[in-house]
Amino acid sequence: MTAQPIVGGEQGIDAEQFRMIFRGHPAGVAVVTLHDGSRAYGFTATSVISVSAEPPLFAFSVHKASSSWSALSRVRRVMINFLAEDQADVAARFATSGIDRFAAGGWHPLPTGEPVLAGCSGWIEGRVRSRVPAAGSRLIIAQAAAAWSSGLSPLIYRDHTYHRLAAQET
Repeated sequence: MTAQPIVGGEQGIDAEQFRMIFRGHPAGVAVVTLHDGSRAYGFTATSVISVSAEPPLFAFSVHKASSSWSALSRVRRVMINFLAEDQADVAARFATSGIDRFAAGGWHPLPTGEPVLAGCSGWIEGRVRSRVPAAGSRLIIAQAAAAWSSGLSPLIYRDHTYHRLAAQET
């Protein structure tokens, strides 16, 4: 059976069609963390992308109604914590509203204050270069200032579920 294309009208596809196609697209899971001088903030993101290698730029999106947006709109530095395959609980915690996401521990601050989560597959610390309005969200573009990789396998998200990469068969 051949899949049929999703075709929209003059306005394009609708929101549900858009969500459906992205639910099938796997994405790496990260937690964006920051510190505004008085407290730490963090949220789970699957929207982290590489923008450019020269200069080293990355981007992610955040909804302007996010509890982190007010601080994110002011800070100069952000941290992208790429979650390892065994950190689905961390992803779920940082995606939960109304809790202290840092209370469980498992993190330490960089000298500049940004929280680094323990056990990640890697991280990138970046300096915010721009905040671009995009409908109800903002696209944050940052330049990488420091990075680290553990070599651990990443956590993947697809169709509302966390996954591990399958080992290649030889």
